[in-house]
Amino acid sequence: MEKIAGIYLFFIFMIPMYGVLIWTYFCPEDSLLWGKRWMYKEEPEVSEGAIRYAKVASLTVIVVLTIIFGVLIFS
Repeated sequence: MEKIAGIYLFFIFMIPMYGVLIWTYFCPEDSLLWGKRWMYKEEPEVSEGAIRYAKVASLTVIVVLTIIFGVLIFS
């Protein structure tokens, strides 16, 4: 029973995390500037390296979280 509750809580808490990671993968410029646009008078440019890093990092975390969730369910 405790294992089921742990899996359920993990799933519930990971839904927003997956949402943010998917948003970061598909809109890296917006996610990198989220909460920081007010500091600039005009639209800042995000480098290609920063965009590539955000996409790779978000995809890596998605894969790792999925593996952890799979191990948690099937162990």
